[in-house]
Amino acid sequence: MYALLVCDDNDETAILSLVLQRVGLAVTIANDLERAMRSWAQRPADMVVVALRAGLPADQVQRVRAETDVPLAILTNAQDEDSLFAAFEAGADVVFNRPYSTRLLLARLRALLRRSSGVPLLSLPTLRVGSITLDPASRDVQREGHPPHRLTHLEFRLLYTLMMHQGQTLPTETIVQRVWGYSGEGDRELVRGLISRLRAKIEQDPKNPRYILTVPGIGYKLQNPEA
Repeated sequence: MYALLVCDDNDETAILSLVLQRVGLAVTIANDLERAMRSWAQRPADMVVVALRAGLPADQVQRVRAETDVPLAILTNAQDEDSLFAAFEAGADVVFNRPYSTRLLLARLRALLRRSSGVPLLSLPTLRVGSITLDPASRDVQREGHPPHRLTHLEFRLLYTLMMHQGQTLPTETIVQRVWGYSGEGDRELVRGLISRLRAKIEQDPKNPRYILTVPGIGYKLQNPEA
């Protein structure tokens, strides 16, 4: 799992990176919120922390919420109640105004992550792409007209991630972070092996896949061949 940290101050970036690592997240750093959100589909995160000096907190929240509903923390210089209230109303989960306690921030982010990651599989919706159906409650995947296959935990997490980002190319590093939960540099063989096992369960011809496609030099994407 990893966090996207958007901060325009080098010293604060260093401090917040350490806090997020203590929470248990790998950290991707950006200093421009608009640019980070435009590339969200290529590198989604499990948490977003925005610590920008410029701009209204509510506007920052709205920009993030236009792309994702993952846990969101805002760190701001704003002191007036209206600005902080507006940030919460726009969809922020945590709002800290400077100066803040890094110890309390660490505890609050840990609590937020615990709640967000505690969603039981039974509550996740059934997903369907083309003739492929994924049932999170049973971890079964079924191709129409064929018996279901039970997926391993890693196979399920991989397929769920690909189906939730249907049509989007996910870099190998992002897949490792989503499936295994750590930084994925140098783990292309790991992903390739899991992709191969998953294709064997959902593709009519795994050597000529129609659903899970390789994007050379980048990663993989899941498409609906019937669309």
